[in-house]
Amino acid sequence: MDQFPSGYDEALAVVEARCGSAFRLREVTSRRGAVVWEAAGADGRFAVKIGTGDGAGAVSRETEVLRALGWTGHLLAAGRGPDSAWLVARWFEGPSTWDAFASFRENSSGRRAGLDAAVQLCRTVDGLHGLGWVHADLQPDHGIHTGGGVRLIDLAWSWREGMRPPPVTGVGIDHLVPPEVALRGAGDLPLDAGRAADVYTLAATLWTCVTGTWPLDYPAAGVSPEHLTSDQLRAQIATGRIPLRAAAPWPEVQGVLREVLLSAPGDRPSARELATNVERSASGPAGR
Repeated sequence: MDQFPSGYDEALAVVEARCGSAFRLREVTSRRGAVVWEAAGADGRFAVKIGTGDGAGAVSRETEVLRALGWTGHLLAAGRGPDSAWLVARWFEGPSTWDAFASFRENSSGRRAGLDAAVQLCRTVDGLHGLGWVHADLQPDHGIHTGGGVRLIDLAWSWREGMRPPPVTGVGIDHLVPPEVALRGAGDLPLDAGRAADVYTLAATLWTCVTGTWPLDYPAAGVSPEHLTSDQLRAQIATGRIPLRAAAPWPEVQGVLREVLLSAPGDRPSARELATNVERSASGPAGR
């Protein structure tokens, strides 16, 4: 347990009570001041997230979101210190949406699994929207496909429409944000970044899962993301002049996604409509 930072005795006690004394910790991610571990023991597996500095605010806010959504079965315990915050949550068993498309990306097989995953993710996002919430940080790894349905994770920046969005810095993956969000820069989530923005990022996420690449064709526009700051890259995205990549390993599905990614916010479908359109696009012989 020496890999676990000192000072979080309360979190460790919760983990031990849930997993048993002989639990193991595996670091999963470490970014933006927040570290996530998988805690595994004889009595189950759980997610442990601890944030310090700016990450403390994100972890604390995710706790607030989970409680506001009433997802009590997800959040097991949480706490806040002077300069840190932690939570312990269920570890959802199943592949991410990215993993569900692995066979297709490798050898064009597993189309049914990929299609089902895409439709399920869209419907789950639609369910969140139906509650009046937007995720605001959808990514290929933020949907976990369990036996009981898709579970959305990393909800630190989710917010209820009609409320003022949280103050944030660089929310989301730059390559997946819609132009209208990129227009406001990396340090400000705009007030109008609602369901339409979520649907764009949902479509961009699915495009990435299908192709293994970001949707925008930076070389075609003479843009080198690796040489730009996040603010500079978002300024380029905000122009709307970067075309989509031409490669289409699954043209029927990508045709639906392309339409979303090229549409103005008011012309985008709902997440439910996107689910229907994706499902229909793959119903023909070429899409099976």
